[in-house]
Amino acid sequence: MMQRHAVAIFFLGIAGLLPLAGSAQTDDLRLPISLDADSTAYDGNSSMLVFEGLRLSQGSIGVEADIGRASKLDFQDSVWRFEGNVVIDVENGHIECDSADLQFFDHVLKFATIRGKPATFEVRRPGSDDITYAEAGLLEYNLDSGVVEFSEEAVFTEGGNQIASSFIAYNINERRINAESSGEGDDKVKITFTPSADDASVEDETNQEPEPDASSTEDEGP
Repeated sequence: MMQRHAVAIFFLGIAGLLPLAGSAQTDDLRLPISLDADSTAYDGNSSMLVFEGLRLSQGSIGVEADIGRASKLDFQDSVWRFEGNVVIDVENGHIECDSADLQFFDHVLKFATIRGKPATFEVRRPGSDDITYAEAGLLEYNLDSGVVEFSEEAVFTEGGNQIASSFIAYNINERRINAESSGEGDDKVKITFTPSADDASVEDETNQEPEPDASSTEDEGP
């Protein structure tokens, strides 16, 4: 049985990052989609269009891959598969993976399945150099529900703080992170907290012994 753990410790900072990327992406999904490639071919055996050196963009959303395949040349109701050096960019976010399946309906990206060894995901806080980094063998992103699921050795890292588990789900709309383990063997949810320099300085000040009052140590006269 899977063991569920609601995680709301130092990773609350992530909740302030991803929603910004999600809201910008929602606006971009209403924009026209453009596509260009180094070459295009049609595979009659699989009834698939094949693109090499594919670049797809929609507003600030961009996808690049060595090879792209699609069941039809439109985004009304189709699945696009990208393979080889896949790079996906969104507002303040960056994904690198081995393959990605993107499902479009009514010219809107609805679902993304991303695989890698591992696939990596980065989000940068606007106006800051702080980066939230995540990696996993499998990422599944439901754009309608706003939930990203990371599985197969999932790891989240921010500011030296880290959570690792066989499964991590992030709900963008509810700003909630859940981590699960299979409960088998040593498979556990592992959390590593690294105190910041400010935390360390406050702790040092707290642990310091108070200096004696000079007036109380003076010798009293006769």
